[in-house]
Amino acid sequence: MDRRPDAEPDGPTPDGATASSQEALDQLVELLDLEAIEVNIFRGFSTDESRQRVFGGQVAGQALVAAARTIDEPGRSVHSLHAYFIRPGDPAIPILYEVDRLRDGRSFGTRRVVAIQHGRAIFNLQASFHDPEPGPDHQIEMPVGLVDPESLPDFHTRMAPHAERLADWYHRPRPIDVRYVDRDPFAAEHEPATGQQVWLRADGRLPDDPVLHACIVTYASDMTLLDTTLLPFAMSWDSPDVQMASLDHAMWFHRPFRADDWLLYQQRAISTGTARGLAGGAIFTSDGRLAVSVVQEGLARVGR
Repeated sequence: MDRRPDAEPDGPTPDGATASSQEALDQLVELLDLEAIEVNIFRGFSTDESRQRVFGGQVAGQALVAAARTIDEPGRSVHSLHAYFIRPGDPAIPILYEVDRLRDGRSFGTRRVVAIQHGRAIFNLQASFHDPEPGPDHQIEMPVGLVDPESLPDFHTRMAPHAERLADWYHRPRPIDVRYVDRDPFAAEHEPATGQQVWLRADGRLPDDPVLHACIVTYASDMTLLDTTLLPFAMSWDSPDVQMASLDHAMWFHRPFRADDWLLYQQRAISTGTARGLAGGAIFTSDGRLAVSVVQEGLARVGR
């Protein structure tokens, strides 16, 4: 699946977003609003047919929407998902999502979703849903001493020195506002590191639908995590001798959050070797609650 999602905005609205960024976010919401074509079968589309392949976060987000559409119990929300990217997605044709209702228990529901194009599976997801229950509470701590996200440069400002290198990707509207805490991603070519931190949020306002917020964060979680696996080698994802693609993706949803509020995405490189890279991430709300844990492995092929 493609490593590069769609891009960023300009001009202010009352929420601090811009007119074009809200429009881009509305388009992302529309992208995730699948068409039901039969019982347990849904159809999704891609908005940009000029891309070489479909962005992996899009397929994961749409598959989670398909799974959630078959959960009938009110208040039951996704608590985990595990997915495999099997083949590149073709942005020129629709994607069919077939849902298997594996189990509906008293507290949990389990779904399997297969995304299909050209008669073949391109993606597989299994998701579990849970009714909220009381219990003891513990979490890892959010990093301290972080810079306020509003004081950090947005994507356009941060990446302006690299506009020519990024070509048309630099100028596209972005539904997700991503702000690097430490440095821009191309600084990795001069400063090896084992992790990175970004603030992110949906760039506009979203409806009050927890499923939608989970799907938006699923989409956003694939934007920067795999790049972390190259940081120890002072390399960036667009290097001419680097080939990267998502292989599998796992997420655990711990506590409520809004995707249109600032979220800190702490990312670390766990292992890179045998042409694969594994990275882990923790997503915190701005008040320090651990909202989501993420682990992703991807192709990290260099020099071939």
